[in-house]
Amino acid sequence: MTMKRILVIEDEQHLLRNILKILNAEGFQAIGAENGKAGLEAAIKEQPDLIVCDVMMPEMDGYQVLGAIQNNPKTALIPFIFLSAKAERTHQRLGINLGADDYLTKPFDADELIAAIYGRFKKQEIWQSRMMALSETLTKMEKLLSARERATTGFATEFRGSITNINLALSMLASDASATPKEAYIKILKAEFEREIGLLNQMSRLQEVLTPDNVDLLMQFNLLHTKNGE
Repeated sequence: MTMKRILVIEDEQHLLRNILKILNAEGFQAIGAENGKAGLEAAIKEQPDLIVCDVMMPEMDGYQVLGAIQNNPKTALIPFIFLSAKAERTHQRLGINLGADDYLTKPFDADELIAAIYGRFKKQEIWQSRMMALSETLTKMEKLLSARERATTGFATEFRGSITNINLALSMLASDASATPKEAYIKILKAEFEREIGLLNQMSRLQEVLTPDNVDLLMQFNLLHTKNGE
């Protein structure tokens, strides 16, 4: 398992050192930044797996850091946890509403910090798993729609040929009053009628077979070709 990299942005030097020590002891690769500006630069350069950031800092506070992180495509999806001495619910709600994933109030202990980090990583794993499942489902549906499109295109070609023959037979039958040709035209009409019934039955069975799971199986045994004929 790859070691998780965590960026800690905190202007209180003793607290920054303590947090880095806790994270390193837990097996994380901890990176420290002493202010918001340095933290933002480190986030872009290091691409950490998670950011722990103080709220109240000079020059660039935690809210500004979060906004800049979210506005950069390279860092927008990095999980973000706020640290703050402000315990009021309004401040916590503000941090969450701005897009932070969690909000810890100072003072906090090591267990609380580690639990928040692991909780965030767990939620991220669940989200990634759901995204992968959704991607697989969309891929299957894309294959299914493509397969049905190719199948219906083939049937449409067959139907057009059959309808052309029927129209031709009807035109000849309407313009010829003799008895002998009528039998031949009726034979053609009957044959094309049976052909169309057969095509409709095949299409009905094909609709039952072409499911998202079966498309991969059919392609595996070369029973269904791709658009490129592969």
